[in-house]
Amino acid sequence: MSVQERKERERAERERLIVATARELAEQQDWDAVTTRRLAERIEYSQPVLYSHFRSKREIIGAVALDGAAEMAAALRAATSAADGPRARVTALARTYLDFAARNPAVYDAMFQLDGGLAFAKADTPEPLKDAFAALLESLGEVAGDGVHPGLFTEVFWAALHGLATLTRAGRLPPEDTEPRVELLVDRLAML
Repeated sequence: MSVQERKERERAERERLIVATARELAEQQDWDAVTTRRLAERIEYSQPVLYSHFRSKREIIGAVALDGAAEMAAALRAATSAADGPRARVTALARTYLDFAARNPAVYDAMFQLDGGLAFAKADTPEPLKDAFAALLESLGEVAGDGVHPGLFTEVFWAALHGLATLTRAGRLPPEDTEPRVELLVDRLAML
């Protein structure tokens, strides 16, 4: 291994450590607790080292969002591939999405609530975000219905899931009614 390759590997490892530590801190204490000073203390690097990887907290949030999008896409695909038939796939997708949002609130915030400097629904949208949407589209596109654009249907279904996740987490909807909401969403919106 060349010196340059070793340095690149070490840099990538430091970057992963920064992102993982920011995520951990945000999940434990919320995003307000994530500061370069705290991150530097936790990972035992100086603040200038952090700034050599990320120019701002916004970029760190963006990196956590991209990791989260990749994780969500993998979880959605795993859940839907194990399901038999369109109804089971859409139900598994909805449950998995809501479960991901509930289990990873800081990551979910990084993905959809906070400014991570990422472009959505544009030509320069980062690949992990496109792939997360594609993971939704793969199951939802098949149930969009005649004359309904699969992407548009996926956006509406996703918006409903996001609303359920956000309102439940905020205490506006009781969590014990999540399953009936999923059933209603699948029955009425997906008409399955």
